[in-house]
Amino acid sequence: MNKAEKAVLERIPTGLFIAGRWQDATGAATFDVRDPATGETIARVADGTAADATSALDAAVAAQEGWAATPARTRSEILRRAWELVQQRAEDLALVMTLEMGKPIAESRGEVAYGGEFLRWFSEEAVRIQGRYGQNPEGTGNMIVSQHPVGPCFFITPWNFPLAMATRKIAPALAAGCTSVIKPPQLTPLTTLLFVSILEEAGLPKGVVNVVTSSSSRSVSEPIIADPRLRKLSFTGSTGVGKQLIAQASENVLRVSMELGGNAPLVVFEDADLDRAVDGAIAAKFRNIGQACTAANRIIVHEDIAEEFTARVAERVRAMTVGRGTDAGVNIGPLIDEDAVAKAERLVDDAVAKGATLVCGGHRAQGDGTFFAPTVIADLSRDAEIMSEEIFGPIFAVTTFRTEDEAVEVANDTEYGLISYVFTENLARGNRMIDRLETGMMGLNVGVISNAAAPFGGVKQSGVGREGGAEGIGEYLSTKYTLVPTS
Repeated sequence: MNKAEKAVLERIPTGLFIAGRWQDATGAATFDVRDPATGETIARVADGTAADATSALDAAVAAQEGWAATPARTRSEILRRAWELVQQRAEDLALVMTLEMGKPIAESRGEVAYGGEFLRWFSEEAVRIQGRYGQNPEGTGNMIVSQHPVGPCFFITPWNFPLAMATRKIAPALAAGCTSVIKPPQLTPLTTLLFVSILEEAGLPKGVVNVVTSSSSRSVSEPIIADPRLRKLSFTGSTGVGKQLIAQASENVLRVSMELGGNAPLVVFEDADLDRAVDGAIAAKFRNIGQACTAANRIIVHEDIAEEFTARVAERVRAMTVGRGTDAGVNIGPLIDEDAVAKAERLVDDAVAKGATLVCGGHRAQGDGTFFAPTVIADLSRDAEIMSEEIFGPIFAVTTFRTEDEAVEVANDTEYGLISYVFTENLARGNRMIDRLETGMMGLNVGVISNAAAPFGGVKQSGVGREGGAEGIGEYLSTKYTLVPTS
């Protein structure tokens, strides 16, 4: 770790942030944060307890009434200042993200731009919360429909997009007038801590956003979710954990937003523009080292073009550079930990054992960290584990189809439904895919679609609710109807 990296890390607060104050955890315990490219410990962060979690919720509850009563324009201006500060601190945020998560620095810069947009977007939405007014059909009274903040929220964010997943939850909550407690991921807490210090600098009142870092998500999550004062839970992560949290939330009938697992199909029809399809497929698969719920998991290609398509992809993949994300020219950083590497090895071995052809990669890459070579697999069997299990790694696995109906059947043959990708030059077919593919989002002839102005979310076991867009703020608002008699 060089001097510049150390200097940035030294400026990040590493305590809990409760009621506007940075503090040690109860008992002063800490846990290590490691650089997955080297295995080196880069920081020690406060290890929060159940008591700390309750204190954080106490602060959010105490601040709720005042924040809800704060004029929308004031809330908007705080979010706008936060966006401006994120732009000013973009290099620091990007570097910290790369150090703790591993992604190439260029991708970290992209996440800062994307994540920051939620602050700007919801600063604009804060002043556009609307209701309606009108006479009832009987003519006996006037109906007022108004929107109100749901109340204190609890956010659990994942390690793979540590800035964007925090801003995507915090920004609409702030815009709507909700306070919150956020539990960052154990593996990548530093980006969130740096971002919350930026919110503090932007003038956010004490207690409106509180942060509890912990090595045990359950120990801090359970007391917060069980507390009857909490009104909203938002989680991004695996479907298995999401189901458990939904069950816990049901005890107090909490509002929930869940962005869960994905098993994204990427379908390439025989009439696709192959140059565009290859570019889009590589972006959809290898962005974030394949560690994204939106990553293309099953590459479903028409049999007439599968050989040429796979060869073009493999040529590009062989040219990729694996290394520490801070190094120039690196395309593929480390996977997040040893478990991720072991999973990638297992999925490749299973696919090959079931008849797939290993075109390139398929093994650990050299280095001190948790690296895995970018991989291309052809002739994937329909019974391979990759067809049903989210990869979360740089493995490009191709299976083939003959007819449109078959492509749709294979694409929909999953319990998940987050996102799909389709490449075709046939406009009518593209429109049919919008209707037929069972996903909450779709990229048509494009491999990256996320945007703060668009609703992000899935169907089936990929979750409930939407983040971003005009729909995003609605997740943090409660509708109230009032009748005012006219006589």
